[in-house]
Formats: sequence, C-alpha cells, structure tokens
Amino acid sequence: MAQQPQAQGANAPSPILSLMPIIFIFIIFYFLLILPQKKKQDAHKKTIEALKKNDSVVTSGGIHGVITNVKDNTVMLRVDENVKLEVQKSAISVVKSKGENA
Repeated sequence: MAQQPQAQGANAPSPILSLMPIIFIFIIFYFLLILPQKKKQDAHKKTIEALKKNDSVVTSGGIHGVITNVKDNTVMLRVDENVKLEVQKSAISVVKSKGENA
C-alpha cells in the first residue's frame, strides 16, 4: 500500500487562526482587569480633585482626619486636638460622607 504524499501547506492553518486564541485572551484580560482598574483610577482622581475643607477622610495608611486646608498637592489633616498632619492628596483613599465621624 503506497501512500500518496500530501501537498505541503494544504492543511496548514492560517496564521490568523493560530493567533485568534491569543487575541481572545487579550480581549478577556482587557474587560476583566484593565477596564475596571481604569474606571477605579478615574473615580479616585475625581474624588481627590473634589477635596474641600471639613471633609472627613481616611489616608492609605489608615489615619482618620478632617481636612483643614487644601493646597495644590497636599492637604492638612486635623487628626486630634492640636495634632495636624500634612499629607499628599494621593494618600487619601476614602472620603467619608458627612454623616460619618472621623
């Protein structure tokens, strides 16, 4: 029984088809990881830009305080009586609502 030689490349998959799984995985990563992180960063940026005096905040280090002064890149926090800290605006992680205590 002699086998007939097949033509080279007759059944070879298209290069585009071989890249489809990689492209599909990238699309999944974009919608599950990149897009939500970008939305979170945009929301944090808007929160930081809206900081004002008497806002009750929590820093990324867990320090609770009330804003007493807002500068370009920093804010002054009143943590306790006669205790004030100057922190970077980017260190503010949560702005509490008016009803919550610092």
